[in-house]
Amino acid sequence: MSIQVLERAMVLLDELAKQSEPVALKNLAAATGLHTSTTHRILNDLVVGRYVERVDSGLYRLGMRLLELGSLVKGRLNVRAASLAPMRELHKYTGQTVNLSLQQGDEIVYVERSWSESSGMQVVRAIGGHAPLHLTSTGKLFLASWEPRQVRAYVMRTGLAGATRNSITQLELLERELAQVRRLGYARDNEELEMGVRCIAAGVYDDTGKLLAGLSLSAPAERLHDDWIPVLLSTAAKISETLGYDTQR
Repeated sequence: MSIQVLERAMVLLDELAKQSEPVALKNLAAATGLHTSTTHRILNDLVVGRYVERVDSGLYRLGMRLLELGSLVKGRLNVRAASLAPMRELHKYTGQTVNLSLQQGDEIVYVERSWSESSGMQVVRAIGGHAPLHLTSTGKLFLASWEPRQVRAYVMRTGLAGATRNSITQLELLERELAQVRRLGYARDNEELEMGVRCIAAGVYDDTGKLLAGLSLSAPAERLHDDWIPVLLSTAAKISETLGYDTQR
């Protein structure tokens, strides 16, 4: 689409958002100042994308795709807001960097971090940075939640490219690692993304039990202690409860 077409599409969506009932094509054209044929053409494209729904009588209303996208954005905003205070508490307790990450395609993206100079390591992935799923502790949480066929498709897409000598680059080894993640309820990154840095991650879930994010501790390899795993798990559970997840399920 050209910029002009996108602008017109936004105008039509905004007009539909003002209406409580489905709207006729001619009324939409009149309200937006667009030619009827132009309005019809853009609406057809929006219908194909499910951003607009055409009802039986030839009227138009906003489509379910907007609800899906809105729910996704709302969930992501909520998980960040719910995580801020618990992340600070976890950082204060451990003295190490605490990360909140979401899945985005075949990668994780870092959306929040709690750290200080005393954490003992340089932050190598800034907020907004990303990394392959199989090279990170949070990424392994998401992979472990997938069906085997989805994991194999991921391997085919990415080739399991490695970043360090510790990176898992074979399907068999990845499947074994993911089985352990499911058994333990948390995941590890053993210097697989960055040499000298180890991570452990626990999942954050919404009210439906869906994995929304990963809460991870990152530290210099020699400083990451397994004694922190229980408090990491309890912190992730606290955030999940705030989002409506029943931790007793």
